[in-house]
Amino acid sequence: MKTLKPTIFILLIIIASLILSSCNNDDDLSANVNLTEGIDGDIGGDFTGNGGTISETFNWQNDLSTADYNADITASTVGLFQMIVKDSEGTIVLDRSLNGGVEPDTFSGVTSSGESGMWTVTINVSNFNGDGSFTLSEGN
Repeated sequence: MKTLKPTIFILLIIIASLILSSCNNDDDLSANVNLTEGIDGDIGGDFTGNGGTISETFNWQNDLSTADYNADITASTVGLFQMIVKDSEGTIVLDRSLNGGVEPDTFSGVTSSGESGMWTVTINVSNFNGDGSFTLSEGN
């Protein structure tokens, strides 16, 4: 009976090791959005990810009724980048996306016309693996 206890203990350790080693490493997935300039005049930032998902919303003072925008994925194999811009009344003036691993890997232009004031910029990065950047400036 005494020799059976160490055998059971070793067997339990082996089973626990197998269970732990087969666990998925989803906790290691991450995504990050950094604001590098803003919030008056111009706003911009960058984003990175290794398969993770994140959504960040920033307030931005736009004293004009449109905005010039640009976004670029500099290195991506999979995932989605999305920029949603709403004017001071909450009306969507821009909703554009880029998919990793397919062209185009950039977009730019001028938003639809909206009400000046405090706009919101939402950046969504979903299952994204790579990096990129975005900018907005007051339109003409």
